[in-house]
Amino acid sequence: MKTTTLLLAGTAATLLATSAFAQTALSTSAAEDRIEALNESIADDFERDQTVFGNEGRALGFTGAMSLQATATSGNTETTSLGLGTNFGYYDGMNGYELQLSYQYNEDEGGVSEDSLLYELEYTRDLGAAYYAFAKLQGTVDSFPTETSDNFLGAGLGYRVYNTRDIQWDVQAGVGYRVADLTGVDDLDEGALSLSSSYYNRINEAVAITMDTDIIGSESGTRVFNDLGLNVSMTETLALRTSLITEYDTDPAPGVEDTDNALGVSVVYNFN
Repeated sequence: MKTTTLLLAGTAATLLATSAFAQTALSTSAAEDRIEALNESIADDFERDQTVFGNEGRALGFTGAMSLQATATSGNTETTSLGLGTNFGYYDGMNGYELQLSYQYNEDEGGVSEDSLLYELEYTRDLGAAYYAFAKLQGTVDSFPTETSDNFLGAGLGYRVYNTRDIQWDVQAGVGYRVADLTGVDDLDEGALSLSSSYYNRINEAVAITMDTDIIGSESGTRVFNDLGLNVSMTETLALRTSLITEYDTDPAPGVEDTDNALGVSVVYNFN
């Protein structure tokens, strides 16, 4: 059996400067840090490839990782930030278990600006080459600006429609129950339906199209999330990804638009 692997990384920084100019000038790694963050963001954009189906590709036994990041600034600005993330899993060849936790705490000028926990616990069982069953508990717990929570418990089936070298299309459907305590809105306590689709199509060696769609419907409204992406390897050194993310809510809050769109373009040119 594979033993659990834990990775603990902690960083803390205190930046002291007498002026904004001095702070920038003395931070010799500021440009490097910003470029590294940009490269990581672009790498995340390009990571979307063939979809993972059920427990496909999981290693037997326990797996896990934990990360911790903390920063603090003083002088012209007084801020504190703490982030903690954990991911633990177990797979026995047929049954898969996955636990994910993400906690974020931020202070700005002595006041709390964020205090939130995201969690997800999922069980997946392979039923065959084209089917799997799942059960999932997920939610959020926020302590700022007010104490709110939104939790969902559901179960369902996943089915692989296509599984070829160039096309992969998976769909997942389930039923569940949502319990939410939302500030300024009546508490929610109702059943819900969920439908997800994950599509990948490699047009040729240089062009690939992806589209991920999630739909959650209940008595209080239906929410749709769609991520459409186009990856193009124009040359061996030049790559382009264009994405359009759309969020739609059938029953938005008063004064809020029902549709949000975000267009993103990432370009990578490698001199090597």
